[in-house]
Amino acid sequence: SGMGFGMENNMKQKASTCNDSWVSAGCAQWLKIFAHLHRPSFDPLASFAVMGLNAEFAGYQPFAEKNMFGGEYRNYESSTRQSVVEKTYGEMHQKQTVEFVKSMQEKWMKFNHGEFTIMEAIEMLDELVDDSDPDVDIPNSIHDFQTAERIREQWPGEEYDWFHLVGLLHDMGKVMALKKIAGEDLLEQWAVVGDTFPVGCAPAEDAVVFPESFKGNPDYDHPVYGTKYGMYKPNCGIGTLGRTWWGMNGVSRKMLKFNGCTIPEAGLNMIRLHSFYPWHDKRAYTHFESPEDAETLKWVKEFNKFDLYSKGDALPDVESLKPYYAKLLKKYNLDGKLKW
Repeated sequence: SGMGFGMENNMKQKASTCNDSWVSAGCAQWLKIFAHLHRPSFDPLASFAVMGLNAEFAGYQPFAEKNMFGGEYRNYESSTRQSVVEKTYGEMHQKQTVEFVKSMQEKWMKFNHGEFTIMEAIEMLDELVDDSDPDVDIPNSIHDFQTAERIREQWPGEEYDWFHLVGLLHDMGKVMALKKIAGEDLLEQWAVVGDTFPVGCAPAEDAVVFPESFKGNPDYDHPVYGTKYGMYKPNCGIGTLGRTWWGMNGVSRKMLKFNGCTIPEAGLNMIRLHSFYPWHDKRAYTHFESPEDAETLKWVKEFNKFDLYSKGDALPDVESLKPYYAKLLKKYNLDGKLKW
């Protein structure tokens, strides 16, 4: 695809500057990068972390080792927010059924819930704190900018500016839990947030959080929906699965495409699949993968580290960042009023 080769050329130039007068440790670092980039199976998505390199040397600040509460990331056993998180997932796992998914698609895939700009919708997310998230209790709008800026830092330049924009847009589907857009179709958070999972087949109980709560789901013992393959076929493709009412992420992707968005498909797949932790993190549901999913997985995992670990970052100056992202919205045909 050519993605990543700009970074490769930059590494070559820096490696070529090594000489006897340069600090040997620094030279060794660049030579390590050079060797990595030129190995036979070079993967342009391989990060500095994969190469075992120091983040500061690579030119960016390392991720915080702890979340904003000083705890471990994705702690679903004893987090500061344990009670609200467990309640949200419990309701999600019990109430998200095939029937529920179909009813939500009928309501939300018409994109008739008003017209708003992206920035207006992001400002609305000032009102939402994600009840499924054990790592933060800040408005979702702040997290969107944190994610976008981390991506911008590590994937700089115009070639990857669509990736920056994906960071800003990745949680837009959560507006379905906000009255101003949802109106009478307002959803509770259990229907909008959290790790996604496929409805219509048995849950991967060793890969999902709070697996015991699935036993209260009407589909759990269903003769078809309660089986390994359920209503799907082997190797049908991850994108065909009906994840948690196709999820707020699936709706976001559909909404963007409906409104003429020109972000590359790799970016739209990040939006659609980044919350599907049982798949991209725990590697469950691989029996549904198609060959094309291998490339999608690489990009989703690359995005996911920014989505997760930026939650330990300092709060960004949102107002100063808006002009940059407004330019990107225009570039990718998302300026002006969109239909939601």
